[in-house]
Amino acid sequence: MLRLIELTKSEYEKLLKKIQDKVSETRKVSTSRFELPKADIMWQGNRTFFRNFAEFPKVLRRDPEKVLQYLSKEFATPAQYTGDKAVFVGKKEPHEFTSLLAIYLKEYVECPTCKSPDTRVEKLNRVTFLICEACGAKSPLKGQYA
Repeated sequence: MLRLIELTKSEYEKLLKKIQDKVSETRKVSTSRFELPKADIMWQGNRTFFRNFAEFPKVLRRDPEKVLQYLSKEFATPAQYTGDKAVFVGKKEPHEFTSLLAIYLKEYVECPTCKSPDTRVEKLNRVTFLICEACGAKSPLKGQYA
């Protein structure tokens, strides 16, 4: 049996405020379920070692060679992938890797429709498509680094 509860305006506002506080707390805690790891960089002479490079293609669900090719092109420097690390010629700062990988995420991983990182790449008739596994959107990709 349903009971109707009569609330005064002030009681209603207090309850509403309590709910809003709870909702805003959960938003602060769970900003995103998808976060890139922190770049672990080491310098030796004129070379930059990206020591945890192998983690990034796994998290992004992309081919390590394509990710390395993208970074190499953006830095305009040769790079090679050995074991779990990538070696770049010249000194590069950790924040440079972080910002480039964030751009890569936006351009080649995130769904343009729903912003989900759950995507895969398919090539059909010489056109590369980004297919979202969350919403089903299919969008063409520009560039060759997906």
